[in-house]
Amino acid sequence: MLNPNPNPNPNPGVAPARTRRPGLAVAAVAFVFWVTMAGTTAPTPLYPLYGEAFGFSPFTVTVVFAVYAIGVVAGLLSFGRLSDQIGRRPTLAAATVLSAAAAATFLLTQNVAVLLVARVVSGLSAALVTGAATAALTELIGPNARVRPATVALFANMGGLACGTLLAGILADLAPEPLRTSWVVLGGLAVLGSLGVAAVRESAVHRTGFTLRLQPLHIPGEIRAEFLRSAMAAGAGFAVLGVLTAVTGLFLGTLLHQSSHALTGLVVFIAFACTALGQLLIRVLKDAVALPAACLGLIAAAGLIALALATTCLVPLLIGAAVNGLATGVALGQGIATITARSAARHRGASVSTFFAILYTMLAVPAIGVGVLIQASSLRPAGEIFSAVVAVLALAVLLSLMGARRGR
Repeated sequence: MLNPNPNPNPNPGVAPARTRRPGLAVAAVAFVFWVTMAGTTAPTPLYPLYGEAFGFSPFTVTVVFAVYAIGVVAGLLSFGRLSDQIGRRPTLAAATVLSAAAAATFLLTQNVAVLLVARVVSGLSAALVTGAATAALTELIGPNARVRPATVALFANMGGLACGTLLAGILADLAPEPLRTSWVVLGGLAVLGSLGVAAVRESAVHRTGFTLRLQPLHIPGEIRAEFLRSAMAAGAGFAVLGVLTAVTGLFLGTLLHQSSHALTGLVVFIAFACTALGQLLIRVLKDAVALPAACLGLIAAAGLIALALATTCLVPLLIGAAVNGLATGVALGQGIATITARSAARHRGASVSTFFAILYTMLAVPAIGVGVLIQASSLRPAGEIFSAVVAVLALAVLLSLMGARRGR
């Protein structure tokens, strides 16, 4: 979902590409990044329609959502270094092919099993594109450009996640065949992106050759406490993002009696857009302030979401989505900054992969847990229990930070 490779070009053998029109190459790579990530969140406003078409329960919706995270984690651990091995362009081409294949699978789906396959393929496409696109942007833009490569990658990544759900919601409301139109559009955009990739020169000068080897997980001992605190805080925010993505349509339809799919897309759009803004806030927040502020934001967001459920009101949900996104972005940015600045260089890649493996696990597992609770009771108590757990987890991290500072 987010960038697992904040330092994508540590290899001195990888040099910036020389292109006649680097601006077009940057635009092509950013577009591929955007459209691939858009395809991963496009199902969000369509879940209620799939439920009606195939007759499955809210629990099944959460499972369909969660297998996306499984695809991402499997892709990161198996193919996280693929663009270093075979090059940026072949990896980006593979990501766009998988994105188009996922759209085609959604387009042709007739049952839940095919939906699960589509979600796994979508997760694999996201895993491939994230590292390759971030590395390619770094090499194409260079270190002295007015706009940082990391900023372009961030907005391509989070912009895709935010816009995919909003675009699908609008098309579901306005276009014919709501379960197919979005996938025709996104599949066409993926094909267009593949044409753009074909026109971009390879930016990786040195390639090691393909070897299939799992990325080892590693929690850096020298910053173990800081690593775990950041992972738990960002993971709590990811859990909320996962639940919002999985069940917002159910909340709006059953409790608020809102049938607008675009409104479902808007809620998730706000959450992901604010996550991007939260990562940018790291540049102005002091280290001592960032993670405590993120924890307080997560607690406030959990309270707002619980209030929205208790009062069946939309406004607290919108504000809660925004606050959670900002807090999640700050916790995520602080965690990555700590790892890249203070962990041993030889384990840095494995540490970042471990960090994101934790986050994606917390993206998926709580969503399934909420699905189980909905089956056992109903949406309102399930959401309230989930909000309380998120608040307690964020509070535990905050108290741990306070205890560590008193100890020092």
